[in-house]
Amino acid sequence: MTTTAQILSDLSGLLGADIVQAIDATSLERLTHDYCVHGRKDVGIHALVLPRNTEQVSQALKYCNDHAIPVVPQGGMTGLSGGAVPVGPCVCISMERMRQVLELDVAASTITVEAGVAMETVQKAADAADLFFPLDLGGRGSCQIGGNLSTNAGGNRVLRFGMARDLVLGLEAVLADGTVIDACRKVIKNNTGYDLRQLFIGAEGTLGIITKIVLKLYPKAKSVCTGIMAVDDYPAVLDLLKRARSGFASQLTAFEVMWPDFYNLGTVGLGRKPPLDEGHGAYVLIETMGTDPATDQERYEAVIGEAMEAGIVKDAIIAQSQREATMLWDVRDSPGEWSKGVHWPQLGFDVSVPTGEIGPLADEIGTVLKTRWPQLKAVFFGHVADGNLHVSVRMSGHDVPELDIEHAVYSLMEKHRGSISAEHGIGSLKREFLKYSRSPAELALMRAIKQAMDPKGIMNPGKVI
Repeated sequence: MTTTAQILSDLSGLLGADIVQAIDATSLERLTHDYCVHGRKDVGIHALVLPRNTEQVSQALKYCNDHAIPVVPQGGMTGLSGGAVPVGPCVCISMERMRQVLELDVAASTITVEAGVAMETVQKAADAADLFFPLDLGGRGSCQIGGNLSTNAGGNRVLRFGMARDLVLGLEAVLADGTVIDACRKVIKNNTGYDLRQLFIGAEGTLGIITKIVLKLYPKAKSVCTGIMAVDDYPAVLDLLKRARSGFASQLTAFEVMWPDFYNLGTVGLGRKPPLDEGHGAYVLIETMGTDPATDQERYEAVIGEAMEAGIVKDAIIAQSQREATMLWDVRDSPGEWSKGVHWPQLGFDVSVPTGEIGPLADEIGTVLKTRWPQLKAVFFGHVADGNLHVSVRMSGHDVPELDIEHAVYSLMEKHRGSISAEHGIGSLKREFLKYSRSPAELALMRAIKQAMDPKGIMNPGKVI
């Protein structure tokens, strides 16, 4: 077995002392947890590699593969499933120094970046060119594009622009043995056999390390309209969604649903005045993006007004400024603030089923949890138009094991042929439950791909499959 001292010496000689760092208390803290998962600090991280280019990533991987040393790729460490948290002895390869915006092609509406570029940097670069990069998450200032692709990130605008994988035209990645796969093409039409880029998107670093990406950009919106509507129940949510799709067409970018308990936590629970009175069955945040500020606002108000006249919407508030729009979004984005006001730890679920089944699924989850464990409290919210339901279960004031709650919720996904992870990835946190979303044949094929691309199993072991 190669010792930590030998690994540090070999990698430093190969890559340079400025690229390879020994692990100290400060780096150990940063390398062993993401947003949700706090790993063990005694797992035995041999070294931290901070490459500045693809060649150095390739050299590091080849060395580790030759010596059968596990590798954990890391980005901004903002994940929610432990995908970048080491579970055993390894070398960590952080992409934080690969932060170059390499090209912005206005004619092709593309931007080419290194994997360590922060999402917000991509957004700002696009904006400066009068273009728009639609992927957006709460951790935009810290999360890195390589990590966003590795977990196939979602967010609030999937309804119109798709998941992270839908925004990628090409990429470059390094395999376990150091082989560089250069598929950085800027063309939309590329019907030349297997779509190799998709092997790495959503694979969470288990098949290789993404180093460079060509991303699609869109025209910048000239108007953004935002409002929150109150309705009686989930059938009314579906009626409103049908009207929103018909009335706004491709301008509809977000359709976010908040159940009453969630709405209460996001407002009163955090000391905010609710934009609409409590007491309704559900609250829907609708956002549109268009090209004509005057007519788009009129259209927005007309569509919502017609829904009110039809009795579908019981009350509504429409933002008249960016400040008001931000205040409405703050309610929907409140889970990040719950630790300040709610003061209870949560067990979060990120599941998906067809949109029409989300209301019944929320009821079913609530009933299952309340029947088995009356002391539990669960709140529901989600990107309903794209089939994504989030559930947050209070994890204090009772002794119910997390594992039992997880099996109770995830087993329902098998029944509904849904997904146990709509947008947060599998990592180490959900690996045990993957069987509820994937058939034995699918799991066998995934393992075969892993074996073919990483026969020594060095790439991010203990994650996904």
